[in-house]
Amino acid sequence: MANSPQAKKRARQAEKSRIRNTGQRSNLRTFIKKVLAAVRAGDKEQAQAAFKTAMPIIDSAVTKGLIHKNKAARSKSRLNTRLRAMA
Repeated sequence: MANSPQAKKRARQAEKSRIRNTGQRSNLRTFIKKVLAAVRAGDKEQAQAAFKTAMPIIDSAVTKGLIHKNKAARSKSRLNTRLRAMA
């Protein structure tokens, strides 16, 4: 357990950021799942629309430090590959 005032403050900050990051990570996964669901359903227009909304969310997750930039690039590439395979 934290003893010094600085360590106590860091523990409070870490807890706040953990809760915030959990929500943002969940939101990121939700938008990725929307793209995958549209691809599985075979609805190309809806899949492309979901893909366009998911891209900025993935990029902002990198900026916020939620995921690594290579993971973002990999997931965008894989989603785009699935979209192109629908044609």
